Amino acid sequence: MAGKWFHDAVSRDLVQSHRVKTVLYSGRSKFQSVDIIETPGLGRCLVLDGKIQSSEKDEFIYHEALVHPVMVSHPEPKTVFIAGGGEGATLREVLRHRTVARAVMVDIDDEVVALSREWLPSWHQGAFEDKRAEVLHQDARKYLADGKERFDVLIFDLPDPVEEGPACLLYTQEFYRLAKERLNPGGLLVVQSGPASWLDFRVFVAINKTLATVFPLLCPYHVFVPSFGTAWGFTIASSHIDPAFLSARDVEERLEARVGEGLRYYDGFTHEGLFLLPKHLRSRLAQGKRVITDEKPLVAVASKDPLASWPMGKPSGR
Repeated sequence: MAGKWFHDAVSRDLVQSHRVKTVLYSGRSKFQSVDIIETPGLGRCLVLDGKIQSSEKDEFIYHEALVHPVMVSHPEPKTVFIAGGGEGATLREVLRHRTVARAVMVDIDDEVVALSREWLPSWHQGAFEDKRAEVLHQDARKYLADGKERFDVLIFDLPDPVEEGPACLLYTQEFYRLAKERLNPGGLLVVQSGPASWLDFRVFVAINKTLATVFPLLCPYHVFVPSFGTAWGFTIASSHIDPAFLSARDVEERLEARVGEGLRYYDGFTHEGLFLLPKHLRSRLAQGKRVITDEKPLVAVASKDPLASWPMGKPSGR
């Protein structure tokens, strides 16, 4: 495979390229294309529908930033719902918290989860076998709509809303209203909100505008994820708790009591800086008008053939 390159579109006009050492797996599930590749720079990478979802070298940045700010903001999170998160790393981070008695992970794509179990052991680190975890393979929206269970924290670790993809209707106003009904009093929700950079902020702004029609308190934030080639957005939503008011000392005390050691990205100092968005992004959020609905879902840009740009054609897996 020497000399082959994987081209990951950061936006319509910007592509990040990675030299590929080995293709460990290449195929399609019922819902999306799935590729697991080995690169010199990022190590092993999970690629869904032509987009890098996480890489061995920096997945800790994304997953710690997604999970711990919302978990620490809750006074005592015991029950957690995860939509998506097929690699198992989000579940891994949730289960670090000793307060958690039950974590339900619902990912519709059982094939991605099975491949992650086999090829991405450093992501899940045995989280799927934890007695507190329940892993289900069905539509997350249907699970919340049909069930009556309420949770302290909801975490939406979903792929981008690609047309005909499995997550397109998990970013809408109607879905967020349903999610709010499944929160316990004082509960919080966090969603990965797409790119949040000077170049591409359409999804981030629309998700925040949509969440604002359902929740009275929003805390958008972003971190730079090298494998994504840009800053990536997240949003915490709640009715009563504002994570931005937690001090570094508050965060450190909660982490010490609940998690202990082992985090590589997130701590109290990082928490205080997460919510300090730059002026241009605050301006875009203030100007946002697009509300995502079931009738008018937001569709991110995606290549019809995610590996068509590889030299010499799409490589075969094994």
